[in-house]
Amino acid sequence: MSRILSDKVVIATHNAGKLVEMRELLAPFGVAAVSAGELGLPEPDETGTMFAENAAIKAHAAAQASRLPAFADDSGLCVDALDGAPGIFSARWAGPSKDFSGAMARILAELDRRGATDRRAHFVSALVLAWPDGHTELFEGRVFGDLVEPRGTAGFGYDPMFRPDGFDRTFGEISSEEKHGVDWQNGNALSHRARAFVALAAACLRRPG
Repeated sequence: MSRILSDKVVIATHNAGKLVEMRELLAPFGVAAVSAGELGLPEPDETGTMFAENAAIKAHAAAQASRLPAFADDSGLCVDALDGAPGIFSARWAGPSKDFSGAMARILAELDRRGATDRRAHFVSALVLAWPDGHTELFEGRVFGDLVEPRGTAGFGYDPMFRPDGFDRTFGEISSEEKHGVDWQNGNALSHRARAFVALAAACLRRPG
C-alpha cells in the first residue's frame, strides 16, 4: 500500500534545473522541500544499470542522511539509432563541466557517423520516494519525439535538441509551465518528469484542504 507524503521532503539532487522543476511540481501539495545540495549531502555513486536503480540509490542515501523522506529523479535521453544511448549515462556524456552543448553535438556526430537517418528518441524519468525506514515508492514517465538541431534556451540538458511528438518546438523552446505543468483535472502532462510525478501524486500526495 502506498504511503502518503506530508510536511517536508528532501529533493535528492544537486542539479539546479531538476530542483526548480521538482519544487514547482510539489508546490500545490503544501510539501516543503529542501535539496540535498542545500543540506550539504554528498552525491552517492550511481552504480545502477537502470534509471529506477539510480533514483533509488539517491533517494535512500538522502533519506538515511537527513532522516527525512527523500524524493529522487533519475532521467535521461534514449536515442533509438544509438541503441538507447546515452540513456543512464546522459549526464556523463556532458562530462564534469556539464557541457550539454558538447553532449548534443556528440549525439548528432555519432548519428552521422553511423549514417543513421532515424532521429527517434525518448526521455525517461524514474521517480523514487524513500523513507528513512526503507519504505520505497517508484514511478516512471516517458515522452517520445525526434531529435533536431538544438534550438532554444529554455529548459536544461538535452532539451534544445528534443522535439516532442505533436509539437514543432523543442523542449528548449517550450516554457517551463507548458513543459511540466499538469492538468490535474484530467491528469495530463507533457514532460517525462511531470508524467512520472502525476503517478506519484495520485499515490502519495494529497492536496491541502
